[in-house]
Amino acid sequence: MTQRTLIKNLVSSTDGPVSVSGWVETVRDQKKVQFVVLRDESGAVQLVHPRIFNEDGTPADDAIAEEISALSQGTFLTATGDLKHDERVKLGGVEIKLDGLEIAARAIAETPIADDSGVDKRMDWRFLDLRVPKNSLIFKIQTTFEHALRCYWIDNDFVELHTPKLMASASESRAELFEVEYFETKAYLAQSPQFFKQMAQPAGFGKIFEIGPAFRADPSFTSRHATEFTSVDAEISWIDSHETVMTMHEELMVAGFTAVKEKHGAEIEALYGLEVTVPTTPFPRIALAEAKRIVAERGYEVPRQDDDMDPEGERQIAAYVKETYGHEFVFLTDYASSIRPFYHMRNAEDGAVTNSYDLIFNGVEISTGAQREHRIEVLVEQAKEKGLDPEELDFYLDFFRYGVPPHGGFGMGLSRVLMLMLKLPNLREATYLFRGPTRLTP
Repeated sequence: MTQRTLIKNLVSSTDGPVSVSGWVETVRDQKKVQFVVLRDESGAVQLVHPRIFNEDGTPADDAIAEEISALSQGTFLTATGDLKHDERVKLGGVEIKLDGLEIAARAIAETPIADDSGVDKRMDWRFLDLRVPKNSLIFKIQTTFEHALRCYWIDNDFVELHTPKLMASASESRAELFEVEYFETKAYLAQSPQFFKQMAQPAGFGKIFEIGPAFRADPSFTSRHATEFTSVDAEISWIDSHETVMTMHEELMVAGFTAVKEKHGAEIEALYGLEVTVPTTPFPRIALAEAKRIVAERGYEVPRQDDDMDPEGERQIAAYVKETYGHEFVFLTDYASSIRPFYHMRNAEDGAVTNSYDLIFNGVEISTGAQREHRIEVLVEQAKEKGLDPEELDFYLDFFRYGVPPHGGFGMGLSRVLMLMLKLPNLREATYLFRGPTRLTP
C-alpha cells in the first residue's frame, strides 16, 4: 500500500504513484472528464479522472466515474493515482490522475452552513466551519504564537506551572465567580491564576508562566468577552517597578509576532489581505491621566466616573498612537488605586495611583499587568480598604508572612490577541469552541 502523502508535500514529490487522504471540497462532474478538489490539513489538490468510453462513443463501465458522481462535499476518502507536475494547473501546479478511491466516511449531501451564514449559525456547526482554510489558519497561528512565547520564556529561565482551576475562594471579584458543587462544600472556577502564580515567588521560583483556562461569570454579550477563555500569564521576582514587567511583556510580544510573520505571513496576506507587523520596542507608554487628556483633545470625553478608560477611549488613544508613533501597541499606565485590585502596589509618591498598566492593541485592551504589593502589613490594609476580610484571605496572606521578593506580572487574553492580529469582527472567530452566557455547545 502506498504511504499517505500530505498534500503540501506533493509539489516537492516526484511524478509517479501517490496516495492522499482528505475530504471532498468540490466536484466537477463533466461529460468527458471529472475533477475533484480534495483537501487535507495541509492544502488542496486536484484529482482528475478521464471518463472511459466504448469504441462507439457510449459510456463504458467505469467504477471510478460512478463513485465520483456519487461524491458529496465533505466525504472523507483516500485517493491513489499518478502524480503529475503541470504548471497549467492553477491549484499548486500538480494534479493526480486517479487509479482508485477508497471511501472512509460519506457526508450528508447538503451542509447546514454556507459562506454567508451568520456567526452564531457557524458556531453551531463549528467542525464544518473550521474546514474553511481561512478559519483553520487561525489555530495554526495560535499554535505558532504560543510556541514562540514558550520558547522566549524557556530561553529566559522561566518555569511553566499548571495551577488549579478549582478554588476555595475568589481570586478577584466575587461578582464574576462560577460556583460549583464540590462534595460537601462549594468551590469556584478560577478567574485567573493570580494567587497561585504569586505563591511561586516566595517559593523561590523566580520567573514563572502559564497558559491555561480561566472563567468569568460576566453576562456580557460584547464582541470581546467570553465566560471561558485562555489566559496567558507570567510573574517574575526582583523587579524594580511595573516597568520591568512591561519590558518583559513587550519582548514576549515581539517574539510571538515575529514567529507568526515568518511562518504564516504570506498565507495571512493571501487569505486575510493583511500584513502582520512585528512591533518595535519600546512600546509607547502613556499615563492614564495623560491619555484621557489626549482623547479629550481629539473630541471625545470619557464618560466613566470610575477613573477608568472606556472602549471608545481605548480606540481613540490607539488611533493617536498609530498616527503619532506608527505603533499598534500602547501601554496605559498609572491606573487609580480605586479601580485596581488590593494586591496592586501603589505609587510611592502618589498613593492614589498604582504601579500598573493595561496593554492596548489595535484599540482594545488585551492585558493587565502590575507590580504586586509584597509587604504584608500594607497588603492587609489595602484589602481592608477594598472591603475584604483578611481572615478570608489567610491562605493568600500566608505567602507574605514568610518572606517574598518584590514581584509583578500580567494576565493576557489569548483569543483577543488573535482577534486583533487578524482584525476579526469578534472573539468567537478566534476561539476554537466559544463559551458565552448563552452558549454551552458544541
